[in-house]
Amino acid sequence: MHSRSSFPPSGSGASTPGQPFDGDVAVPVSVLNRAISTALERSFPLVWVAGEVSNFTRAASGHWYFSIKDAQAQMRCVMFRGRAQYAEFTPREGDKIEVRALVTMYEPRGELQLNVEAVRRTGLGRLYEAFLRLKAQLEAEGLFDADNKRPLPTHPRAIGIVTSLQAAALRDVLTTLARRAPHIPVIVYPAPVQGAGASERLAAMIEAANARREVDVLIVCRGGGSIEDLWAFNEEGLARAIAASELPIVSGVGHETDVTIADFAADVRAPTPTGAAELVSPQRTMLLRELDHRVATLARGFGRLMERRAQQLDWLARRLVSPAERLRRQRALLEQLQARLAAAGSRPVRDARARFALVQAHWQRWRPDFGVHRQTLDGFARRLEHGLARQHERHAAKVAMLGARLEVLSPQRTLERGYAALLDAQTGRAIRSPSALKRDRRLTVHLAEGAADISLADVQPRLTDGF
Repeated sequence: MHSRSSFPPSGSGASTPGQPFDGDVAVPVSVLNRAISTALERSFPLVWVAGEVSNFTRAASGHWYFSIKDAQAQMRCVMFRGRAQYAEFTPREGDKIEVRALVTMYEPRGELQLNVEAVRRTGLGRLYEAFLRLKAQLEAEGLFDADNKRPLPTHPRAIGIVTSLQAAALRDVLTTLARRAPHIPVIVYPAPVQGAGASERLAAMIEAANARREVDVLIVCRGGGSIEDLWAFNEEGLARAIAASELPIVSGVGHETDVTIADFAADVRAPTPTGAAELVSPQRTMLLRELDHRVATLARGFGRLMERRAQQLDWLARRLVSPAERLRRQRALLEQLQARLAAAGSRPVRDARARFALVQAHWQRWRPDFGVHRQTLDGFARRLEHGLARQHERHAAKVAMLGARLEVLSPQRTLERGYAALLDAQTGRAIRSPSALKRDRRLTVHLAEGAADISLADVQPRLTDGF
């Protein structure tokens, strides 16, 4: 039994990875292509593919479209702008290249293609891998350690150049040195910079320069080129010769973007041969300007020194006096000190008396006058006594008035005028209405001279408006 793949129903959108397809259900072409594209991307990892460029096109968007082929087959390729802008070169028809790509499908057309991430010329990959291996080996040995780097001389007596006599870089270096430091002699150690045996000849010239001791610094340089052209500077022998050199070496190989093993082994890497010449040569104009500044500084310093010495001489001349004059001055000083001593002895007493007089004056000024204060207090006492008497009189009159009014409104006075007050004997409440008088109800009668408890036998209530 073998399993069957199935697709999701039509109109259901993208297929779900890993979902079995039902062979009896029709699916859209887009869903099938998407499933195939997903399977391709998962099945094929990033891989380097070698071939010849064909039908290369750069779109207005910046994307690259081309085919890569060999004698038996070809494959369409696309390299999007985001990656194409970092490519070191633009492929042309017939170029032998290697691309690092992912196998995908262009779903709208159902075409198989390579999604290219990087591109390089055929053969450069192996050279670059050899470059990386040698770099890692020498770095592990400590050949590139910063602690081993030698400082460049500030003012070299002579400059050596290791390069080819026919190299354009030599002319650039010589022109720069003649412009910046025409006073410094230059010695060229000729050696080929490209081809078989170039690395050994370069290393031999570096060793010869160290043996002769004619220069203070070496420049190893050549112009730009491909990785094959610069490969002599990636050889192990040359790197070890540079590292073993007792003379400081500046590497100026290729352009700023070119990097070689010699750059890592050298004491200083310059971006170009011209830059290497600028690093090792002090600028003559700046030296002359600095020299003029030093001369002016020295002249100003010498002038200030002479001024200080003349001032010191005048001061010493003023101090140079005869013994008689010195005795006279010392006698005058002694008299002055004696007068100051006498004044200093009497001054504390005088100051103390002045302070005492000042304190006494302040005390007399602020001494309290008890007679005046006593009179003031007596006046306050009389006023207080008079005020209290008047207040007592007012309160007594007010109490008498309130007593009279209270006496007028007293219930006892009302009873004395012939009235009586009837109260319920049980509740003690006043009887106000004839209707409250009931038979056999006990009452308490309050009269002017006492009270009596009574009981009603016959009650005939009668309502009137008054007496």
